[in-house]
Amino acid sequence: MFLGLRTVIYHTNDIKKAKEWYTALLGKKPYFDQPFYVGFNVGGFELGLDPDMTGVSPTGSHEVAYWGVAHANESFKKLLELGATQHSPVQEVGEGIRVAIVKDPFGNTVGIIENPHFSIDEAR
Repeated sequence: MFLGLRTVIYHTNDIKKAKEWYTALLGKKPYFDQPFYVGFNVGGFELGLDPDMTGVSPTGSHEVAYWGVAHANESFKKLLELGATQHSPVQEVGEGIRVAIVKDPFGNTVGIIENPHFSIDEAR
């Protein structure tokens, strides 16, 4: 049924600022850039920015998408330096797996995960 994570879409009331913020965070420009949607290719997965706030609570939701990172502490620090706020700090959850959660400047919950036991190549 599920083929794997393909796209995570974050809603924002300021698509221009969100595009600038995520460009700084990711270190690259979006592959799709329109006023109605901005898409970034992040390791073969899509991070989408959607300015349509219809039905979206400005305080975010309860879901968390975790983005894989090589070094949780460094990634967490960079997110905070770029203006994200801490939701939960970097913590070990077992067997060397480290996770953290931040809120981006637009109210979206962003999770990061450092997992030495999982690789994209092995998952295919």
